[in-house]
Amino acid sequence: MFDSLSDRLGSVFDKLRGRGALSEADVRSAMREVRVALLEADVALPVARDFVDQVTERAVGQEVLRSVTPGQMVVKIVHDALVEMLGSEASELRVDVNPPAVVMMVGLQGSGKTTTTAKLGKRLSERERKKVLMASLDVARPAAQEQLAVLGRQANVETLPVVAGQQPVDIAKRAIQAARLQAYDVVLLDTAGRLHVDDALMAEMKAVAAASSPTETLLVVDALTGQDAVNVAKGFAGEVDLTGVILTRLDGDARGGAALSMRAVTGKPIKFAGVGEAIDKLETFHPARVAGRILGMGDVVSLVERAAETIEVEEAEKLAAKMVKGKFDLDDFRSQIQQMQRMGGLGALASMMPGINKMKGAAEKAADGKALVHLEAMMSSMTAKERARPELINAKRKIRIAKGSGTTVQEVNKLLKMHQEMASVMKRLKKMGGLGKLAAMFGKGGLEGALGGMAPGMLPPGAPGAGAPGLPGLGGSPFNLPPGFDKFTKK
Repeated sequence: MFDSLSDRLGSVFDKLRGRGALSEADVRSAMREVRVALLEADVALPVARDFVDQVTERAVGQEVLRSVTPGQMVVKIVHDALVEMLGSEASELRVDVNPPAVVMMVGLQGSGKTTTTAKLGKRLSERERKKVLMASLDVARPAAQEQLAVLGRQANVETLPVVAGQQPVDIAKRAIQAARLQAYDVVLLDTAGRLHVDDALMAEMKAVAAASSPTETLLVVDALTGQDAVNVAKGFAGEVDLTGVILTRLDGDARGGAALSMRAVTGKPIKFAGVGEAIDKLETFHPARVAGRILGMGDVVSLVERAAETIEVEEAEKLAAKMVKGKFDLDDFRSQIQQMQRMGGLGALASMMPGINKMKGAAEKAADGKALVHLEAMMSSMTAKERARPELINAKRKIRIAKGSGTTVQEVNKLLKMHQEMASVMKRLKKMGGLGKLAAMFGKGGLEGALGGMAPGMLPPGAPGAGAPGLPGLGGSPFNLPPGFDKFTKK
């Protein structure tokens, strides 16, 4: 997400951070590069110009240029301006009204509107505990109504039965009436799209809006279309009373132009972002977190939230009990790998970790998820006894494991080395007094206090005082990568 923009801005700010003092000329030169980076990322020209002017005005002040760390101050100003551009705070969906709350989904054909409707239905049903009814108003596109019904079954969300020949306005009225009779909290109306904004599309939207009086009218646009997505948003905003935007395929958007321009151009908040094809890949759009990712600061809050959603408590408790005893076998290692896959794979996790730009090489090799798949394949090729007692794995067994998993003996050796390193971390933890003492250190001095109290060699790569940046490697946290993982991804 935003990889190319993040790389460009990262190189600009690395130059600023490397200087002990900054002149006004230095700042203005850097801001010119920022402007070029934004334009290359397909940000609308007026938006890029206003952004750079605003940041430059703040950054050339005496309190910045004379500060102890002027480079860091400039980065903070850019971060704050990005947050402001993206909408300052996350915008919640207004569905806590006199039921049923009507949410009308609008957008062009092919923007992912129907899939997003199902994703939103699942999210409201599971997270908000709302009783949701979805209705397809798309009578023009073949099988559009059946598509929503199929997605509804996948998401465990009810859909309005299809009545052949019924027109969009009548379908909307029937959906709202059914919702009232059957005590539904929310009605999602999936309207028809067109290949471009035209009079017929707008007339239909307005007729549906007049008949249903929606609480929310959400525009669904494809982030990958860049500047064209902004033009589409302008077209809809001028005709329909939009309340928010949902950006689809944001996980594949390396440039970020649509996300950065949307709020400024439409004046409407980005409420959700589609970050994958799966039915549960819809996230609340948090401007501060997105700004952090763009500037390479990571998104630890989202990482922790994702961990909380996917980690199985019972499994984690068993692992914690083993760790207290200083034990960590290959079954435990396998369990951690599976947890990482449930959280979206290594690529998704790495993008949320601070300092990702500085360790891009190792992350990119693993981002396709193949490294995790190979690890699990090798462990699946082992017997239960081998996983419990890795010291049993001799040369002959390594050949068998490699053949069974479609890997090489060298990769099996790397896996065993990684496990040894992780097991040694567990033993050091036990010698230090176990997790209880570690937790106490966290309580006294926060993260840096805890890290400072660790024995030499136990600091996760990238932690304060740990040397070269890298993915965290402290065993026991379900989303941390094991020590030596970067070696496994190097060919």
